[in-house]
Amino acid sequence: MKILALETGVPGVTEERFTPHLAAEATRAWELHQSGVIRELYFRADRDEAVLVLECLSLEEARGMLATLPLVREGLIGFDLVPLRAYAGFARLFGRAG
Repeated sequence: MKILALETGVPGVTEERFTPHLAAEATRAWELHQSGVIRELYFRADRDEAVLVLECLSLEEARGMLATLPLVREGLIGFDLVPLRAYAGFARLFGRAG
């Protein structure tokens, strides 16, 4: 299952609190990318927040994987999760099953 993970800020957290965890965060994100959990990783162009495309069996698995990120574990960021499914509109438009 593909899952869109949108970073959410935590009120009251200052930039200085992130600094000690950034190297470990990058390392863990790379590990999740190499294992196929993180398929795509972006920063939003309009604000300094991450957008991830995950491949997991369920939302629960995605939450568990994200919980291994140091910034999540330390309570500095969170994620809103959006489950995705394939677009089925073409089959409806062109009368072919999929």
